[in-house]
Amino acid sequence: MNRDIIEGNWRQMKGKVKARWGKLTDDELDQIEGNYEVLLGKIQEAYGISREEAERDLSQLN
Repeated sequence: MNRDIIEGNWRQMKGKVKARWGKLTDDELDQIEGNYEVLLGKIQEAYGISREEAERDLSQLN
């Protein structure tokens, strides 16, 4: 999943992100508002993974 798709279609992607990264709260998802960098940071923080791991996981999101 690339950055443009996430940022351009956040409303549609939000459900997929929530399903994949269930530790992210609805409030956090609302704060992200499709911002790729913020999303990466939230995933890293919630799951204790590196930026590279978060980017790899995001790239595999369909």
